[in-house]
Amino acid sequence: MKDDDIITLTTANGEEVDFIQIAGIAYRGKFYAILQPVELLDGMDDDEALVFRVKRGFFGKEHFEIETNDAIIDAVFKEYNRLLDEQS
Repeated sequence: MKDDDIITLTTANGEEVDFIQIAGIAYRGKFYAILQPVELLDGMDDDEALVFRVKRGFFGKEHFEIETNDAIIDAVFKEYNRLLDEQS
């Protein structure tokens, strides 16, 4: 893993958390990133990942928002698994 593979996000309380991007998925006209924390977060298993909605902010900078809608999360993982199956 190289440093440029790491995405550092800042939590609401100012804590920085490093993630590895597993995949980028387009779903219903929006873009989502599946990210896995470099160091496991409390309550997470080592095979779990989180879904973030990616938005373009000021000056084209990407802004990541944690997705909380279970239906969207399920759909993004379903699309990810479909794409993996196509590559096999």
